Amino acid sequence: MSADGPPQGANAPVGGSAAAKPQVRGDHAPAGGSAVAQPQASGAHRTAAWWTVVVIIVALLAALPATGNTVLLQFGINVLLLATLAQGWNIIGGFAGYPSFGNSVFYGLGAYGVAIAMVQWKLPFWIGMLLGAFLAVGFAALLGIVVLRLKGHYFAICTLGLAFIMTAIVSNLAIAGSNIGLVLPLLKSDVLFYELALALLVLATLTIFWLSRSRFGLGLIAIRENEEGAAVMGVNTTLYKVLAYMLSAVFTALAGGIYAYYITFIDPAGVFDISLNVKMIIMAVFGGPGSVLGPVVGAFILSTISEVLATKVTSIAAMFFGVVIVVAVVFMPRGIADLVQNIRRAGWRYFIENVRTHRL
Repeated sequence: MSADGPPQGANAPVGGSAAAKPQVRGDHAPAGGSAVAQPQASGAHRTAAWWTVVVIIVALLAALPATGNTVLLQFGINVLLLATLAQGWNIIGGFAGYPSFGNSVFYGLGAYGVAIAMVQWKLPFWIGMLLGAFLAVGFAALLGIVVLRLKGHYFAICTLGLAFIMTAIVSNLAIAGSNIGLVLPLLKSDVLFYELALALLVLATLTIFWLSRSRFGLGLIAIRENEEGAAVMGVNTTLYKVLAYMLSAVFTALAGGIYAYYITFIDPAGVFDISLNVKMIIMAVFGGPGSVLGPVVGAFILSTISEVLATKVTSIAAMFFGVVIVVAVVFMPRGIADLVQNIRRAGWRYFIENVRTHRL
């Protein structure tokens, strides 16, 4: 959008030539430029304000271990890891529009990469993290070339079966402890795991922020909105989808690696659990798929409510995520991020419009 002012013809005086009063155009140009510049400046100020708030929140989260509250610290580790998983799913599900139910496989591969490296090969933790990420990215690349040719519910069903297949495979591998699992060395340092989880979440969120403003991210959004149209416009849809799947696998696997060392014991049924994949999807959808901070907000809100219900009313906590799915899909399918942007404009009509727009 230009701030050079209106076209010359629009400023020519009625009944005379533009040359008769050259000062008219000069007088109007600053006003036109100012009118355009003001929305841009206000938008920039709002963005700066939002990121200032985010930086303050991150600083407060980083200082949480100083409270000395062990229970709060352990809860924080779980929430930060879940938020990272939601951000990882956001890349393939939110930006590319491919609802993957196979991300728990990447989580399990990351966990087993750390466990095998530390237990079987006596290697350091960070080597195990790299091994887990390498396994997950390699699997995502090979798998993506095949399954990302499917669309919609066909893709979802195909990825849904991956966790069960991988559980059966790992349960028969002696190096992975078969179906018994592996016990990792004990490290009593919740602060270290908390800071690692926080750093990983910050890195994932910054990656999503870059994605939302990059050509690669715009290509993924084009694929989500109209894949055939994106291909016509020159987007290599297969390459973009596979790269998105690999990027999603990186963060998911790293979160799995941190969790494995933190919990000190893993088995196939635990780390390839499909319910974990359902949680990351719910958190991303509830917060706002395809947004930068939506999945993080969704993870923090839902994890907190779930934890409170689990300590107060266990029976209600068990069906909490089921209720969230129904409410989110029916009334706010674009998540909290879209709700915050449009609730002031539409009020309660926002929910009615969503029901009408997305009804079956």
